[in-house]
Amino acid sequence: MKIFSYILIAAALGLIIFNLTLLDFSNLFEGNSLVALIGIVASLCAVCILLIFKMSKAIEEKTKGN
Repeated sequence: MKIFSYILIAAALGLIIFNLTLLDFSNLFEGNSLVALIGIVASLCAVCILLIFKMSKAIEEKTKGN
C-alpha cells in the first residue's frame, strides 16, 4: 500500500506539471487555461488527501505497537 500511495502522489505531481504547461497567463480563466487550472487544483487536493492518508497509517502503526 505504501508503494501504491507513492505512485499516486507521483502521478498527481506529474499532472500538476503537465497542466502548468497548458496555462495561458494572459487569459487565465478562459478556454484550456480554465481546464488546466481546475486540473491543478484537483491534483493538489489529491496530493493532500494522499498525504493525510499516509500520516493516518503511520499513526495507526504507532498506536498498534503500544
